[in-house]
Amino acid sequence: MSTPGISVIVVGGGIVGLAVAHELTTAGHRVRVVEKEATVAAHQTGRNSGVIHSGLYYRPGSLKARLCVAGAASMKQFAAEHDIAHDVPGKLVVAPDHRQVDALQELERRARANGVPATWLTGEQARDIEPHVSCVAALHVHSTGRIDYAEVTRKLADLVTAQGGEVLLGHQVTRITETSSGVLVGTDQDELRADVLVNCAGLHSDRIARLGGLDPDVRIVPFRGEYYELDPAHADLVRGLVYPVPDPDLPFLGVHLTRGLDDTVHAGPNAVLAGAREGYSWTTIRGRDLLDTVTWPGFRPLARTYWKTGAAEVARSLSRRRFAAALRVLVPDLPTEALRRAPAGVRAQAIDRAGSLVDDFHFARTPQQVHVLNAPSPAATASLEIAKHIVAELTART
Repeated sequence: MSTPGISVIVVGGGIVGLAVAHELTTAGHRVRVVEKEATVAAHQTGRNSGVIHSGLYYRPGSLKARLCVAGAASMKQFAAEHDIAHDVPGKLVVAPDHRQVDALQELERRARANGVPATWLTGEQARDIEPHVSCVAALHVHSTGRIDYAEVTRKLADLVTAQGGEVLLGHQVTRITETSSGVLVGTDQDELRADVLVNCAGLHSDRIARLGGLDPDVRIVPFRGEYYELDPAHADLVRGLVYPVPDPDLPFLGVHLTRGLDDTVHAGPNAVLAGAREGYSWTTIRGRDLLDTVTWPGFRPLARTYWKTGAAEVARSLSRRRFAAALRVLVPDLPTEALRRAPAGVRAQAIDRAGSLVDDFHFARTPQQVHVLNAPSPAATASLEIAKHIVAELTART
């Protein structure tokens, strides 16, 4: 890719796919984005809490840590340049009792290692920021922001088309053939040719990789994240963003409270195994998707390791009372009746053959293909930097 003007097909119209397309068109390459839905940002991108993550949680030196910290800065800059509503209120990560203090101190160490500005607070100092929070200590993470990632994605799509690229909606990829000189991509609408393919298909990324002739070392297992929102009468219980200390063995942040740009306070998400890759409710079940999950060699060891955690998440999913009880650990005055159901999301979590939850961003490569095989949160925050990473990789190796 050392010579401008090559052709690239990007599979996936979420924020990562459109960020890659924008990076490529800006560099002068010919790009077509292929998206099976009728709109961009239809899945993970448009179904999250809209947080610009700071990079606090991730292992120092990991791709997540590096790209999230850089991505938070570039996302805010992008939003400012294109008049996209956003702000940077910061957030509190709270230790409700002394059992979480050691883990909170480890987060403070990671913040320093990752270059994330954070201040240690006593419980009293935390209540100056969030009067209804109950904790013995907290981290005030200053660089955490809020934004509408679907709006960012739509702007990226506009920029791609303005720079001569195409965004083909309603085109589902059905086959991929790699040759010595490029790729042939068949969709349910037409047949496309390009020099390079970049797979940013999220929930279906491993399937796209298999269509491209790869045998991925991971499988996407969908986890539904269910949200509630607080009714207006109780929304003043939360001023900004309040998070628990997460379980270090899981790539999930625990149920938290987030006041959005529209002042709606969202609560969640939990994490339950979904019955379909686009399984936004308990009633959405697809046999093929379930079979893909349970036949993967890593599923049984995963289930053995986390069955207690999984059972607790299912119980919380089925009981508003249990969900509210988890939130009252953070905000004791929150009544169960304040919660009302909000739209759910599904996290595309990669699992390896040994049954481990893949913790970092994960890519696979052939001479004419790049596949993004694990890009859950904080991928939206990091999307512009993930795009730079992918394009630099193509430049270095093509």
